[in-house]
Amino acid sequence: MSARYAMMILAGWLFTLPSGVVWAATLNEVVRALERPFQAATPAGARVEDYRAEFAQEARIASLDRVQQARGQVSVRFDRRAAAAEPTVQFHWEYAAPSRQELVSDGRTLWVYLPENNQVIISAIDQATPRENDPMAFLTGLGNLSRNFQVGFAVPQRDDQGNYLLELRPRRATALLERMVVTVSSLAVEAPARGALIFPIVSTAVYDANGNSTLIAFDQVRVNQGTRPGQFRFTPPAGVEVVRPPGQE
Repeated sequence: MSARYAMMILAGWLFTLPSGVVWAATLNEVVRALERPFQAATPAGARVEDYRAEFAQEARIASLDRVQQARGQVSVRFDRRAAAAEPTVQFHWEYAAPSRQELVSDGRTLWVYLPENNQVIISAIDQATPRENDPMAFLTGLGNLSRNFQVGFAVPQRDDQGNYLLELRPRRATALLERMVVTVSSLAVEAPARGALIFPIVSTAVYDANGNSTLIAFDQVRVNQGTRPGQFRFTPPAGVEVVRPPGQE
């Protein structure tokens, strides 16, 4: 797995009025439900600082007419200690099947650990995914999606559980990222009225210009439970070959 491809991998019910009429949120309301938990101005108790979840991944490789499935755990932390407008996104993807792999980043360095190859690929995060090709712009810009994406409802607008489907098209489409579809929890859309913090992302699907796609669905999401020291840095085990892309030795 290349460091660049690894970044691609970078959680309902229907609301029914007493009269039986199904209530549907507006586009602005759904976008607000997705953005608000990640905005710096949101009160701390209603803001996502970190989350951990189980995930299931389905990657479709068009040229090979093949579907690859995987599962594991992911931890993400939004580091807002710096004065920058956007948080530093730190993550740790741990694949359990079909083979063990780890993708780890402290926001500056990316480690891709491939135990079967006895290798770890180490690269600078901005070199692994240049900004103009960067699906990570979705994570770093969650508080202001319209800056990086044109946002609208997908077709259909809702899934069979009543969650909302948003289509995000980058303002500058690339070979790596043509569009994304984000499933937004209907509970998260209702949450502000209840004063509750609901993790808004049910799933994400990334599509590229070559017809490939990567769908990741989240389950058992735990929010703001803290992270372990050193969780977003990786120390290669003894005897593992360290590989650095050209120019980053």
